[in-house]
Amino acid sequence: MDHRHLVSSGSPYEPRIGFSRAVRIGGRVLVSGSAPIWPDGSCDADPLAQARRCLAIILEALGQAGAEARHVVRTRMFITNASFADAVGAAHGEVFAQIRPAATMVVVAGLLDPRWKVEIEAEAVLE
Repeated sequence: MDHRHLVSSGSPYEPRIGFSRAVRIGGRVLVSGSAPIWPDGSCDADPLAQARRCLAIILEALGQAGAEARHVVRTRMFITNASFADAVGAAHGEVFAQIRPAATMVVVAGLLDPRWKVEIEAEAVLE
C-alpha cells in the first residue's frame, strides 16, 4: 500500500471520531463529507452559500493533498430538501462545469447539524 498522506482541517471532531478531511494514497485523493461551516462555527442559511462553502473546504483539502479541482472524478452532494437542488447544482457548476466529474445528488432526511442544508464529498485522481 502506498504511503497515506492525511489532511486535517483542524476540526475538533477529527481526532475524536477518527477521520481526516482528506486522505491521499498514491494518486488518489478522497475528501470527506464537507459541511458548510465557517471558521467561527457559523453557518449561512442560504443553500447556495452553503454549497459554495462546502466546495471551498474541498478545494482547500485537495490543495493540501497536492490536487486541484481538475483532478476530481466524482462528487456526492447530500441535500436535505429537493428544493435546494438548483442552488447546490449551480455552486457545483461554478467549480466543475468544465471538469464534469461523475456526480450524485441525494435528498437525505437530515444532516448532523440541523442548520446544514448540504454536505459534499469528492474523489480525485492525479494523472
